[in-house]
Amino acid sequence: MTECNGSMLTFSSLSGRKIVSDFAGGRLTSDAGGLLLREVDRRLGLTAALAGCIADPRDPEKVIHGVQTLLAQRICGIALGYEDLNDHDTLRTDPLMQILADQPPKEELPLASPSTLCRFENRITRQSLVRMSEVLVDQFIASFKRPPRQIILDFDATDDRVHGDQEGRFFHGYYDAYCFLPLYVFCGERLLCAYLRPSNIDPALHSRAILHLLVKRIRREWPKVRIIFRADSGFCRWKTLKYCDDNDIGYVVGLARNEVLRRLVLPFTALAHSRFVLTGRKQRNFHEVYYAAKTWDRERRVIVKAEHLPKGANTRLVVTNLKGAPKQIYDGLYTQRGDMENRIKEQQLGLFADRTSCHRFIANQLRLLLASAAYVLIEHLRREGLRGTELAKAQVDTIRLKLFKVAARVRVSVRRIVLHLASSYPYQPLLDRLTRRLVPS
Repeated sequence: MTECNGSMLTFSSLSGRKIVSDFAGGRLTSDAGGLLLREVDRRLGLTAALAGCIADPRDPEKVIHGVQTLLAQRICGIALGYEDLNDHDTLRTDPLMQILADQPPKEELPLASPSTLCRFENRITRQSLVRMSEVLVDQFIASFKRPPRQIILDFDATDDRVHGDQEGRFFHGYYDAYCFLPLYVFCGERLLCAYLRPSNIDPALHSRAILHLLVKRIRREWPKVRIIFRADSGFCRWKTLKYCDDNDIGYVVGLARNEVLRRLVLPFTALAHSRFVLTGRKQRNFHEVYYAAKTWDRERRVIVKAEHLPKGANTRLVVTNLKGAPKQIYDGLYTQRGDMENRIKEQQLGLFADRTSCHRFIANQLRLLLASAAYVLIEHLRREGLRGTELAKAQVDTIRLKLFKVAARVRVSVRRIVLHLASSYPYQPLLDRLTRRLVPS
């Protein structure tokens, strides 16, 4: 087999000896731990389910790389840290990537080229995207071993900044940039929805429709589950609150202050201020009022956090239909939604969900779903494989660095594919433990 030598690299000498390197090491990979992703995917059937959502208009007799192979190549590439299509110029012959795509690791049978992957992304249809989004919800439901008594659906939007002339990109004054405004829905660390939207919209656009679809699907599987809708003030719309009231859905949603609300809570904020002046210590008290904007259908309960700090007042309002003490609802329930920001950071910083550089809007929605699929694989690995270990709470980039980035030499024979991992790899016991948990005996 011909090995490409390439140029010789020369480094500073050591003890009078030259240090040189080349690219003639043979069939090596730097991502041997990615085999864990393959085992998780085989457990979940994720890429197979996603592939079933996408029609392939190509001539079957001329197809070399099927839809499932293309999906596995892109999803696993993202999970391993390769966000660009150009990365696949060389990754397509990486033996580990070929194994992850369920292809024989042969140099003469490379995976799809960047141009093939680009054509795949740009021929996606809206119907396929809808069905792929439904797969994420199916995966969420299947992730529970038994029906839960209660689930909390966290809704949040974020900015996805763009630097080209993509369809649907607009300037957003708050973020001071051209961007998209994707909507995410999580339940704890589990992802249910990743929906790309233009940025010239109400931040709550389509959130009620998505909530309705999610509730309908979830209750079809778990008719007795208690569902709570949780979001910040950007999602406080009376029609959404009314939908929750009419369909036995709990909600705890931030409420932006206006002049009427400022007057309504003034006794509480004034009390917190006077006590701070008297004691010199932070004051934090909870109260409740009933309020209805002119457009609302009726009054609703509003939790008031009247807080005064050395830097000034820090008043927060939350509208809810839940029972319980104000402090319990605010501290024990509403503030927990902040963890969703960590999940969004994992999506955008760790899995490149903001790599939406295609011109076509729906192609960028596909990229968002590919990053979401990579997240589903790693989240399952973390929840099921890493429970009780030092990486049980690790984020995506840490898991990638410590588990996936493992050097190995790949040897292929008639009966076996053997990966000789680096002897100095520091997490050998953990990788052994994960393999035993994930691979069927």
